[in-house]
Amino acid sequence: MPDPNSELTLTYSSVLRDKNNLRIVRVRFERMVSGKLQFAEGVVPDGIIDKSNGFSPEEVVSLEEYLKGSADEIMKKAKVISNPLKWF
Repeated sequence: MPDPNSELTLTYSSVLRDKNNLRIVRVRFERMVSGKLQFAEGVVPDGIIDKSNGFSPEEVVSLEEYLKGSADEIMKKAKVISNPLKWF
């Protein structure tokens, strides 16, 4: 059972192109539980978690709901890091 006080971090890629040439952003959630790294990886704008280790099925559903609800914001932030002129 995860510690309810464990910190969950979210990282994301720049804007990428999938196999259908659609714009996507890869997202990764991580937390340390009892010294072990747990993760869930997904993609927006679809809001689908496609890899996970250590997250319950219910937690994965919650993360997918979060991704769907936050897709626009995540895409917007990823566009900033996709543009090298915005790095400085």
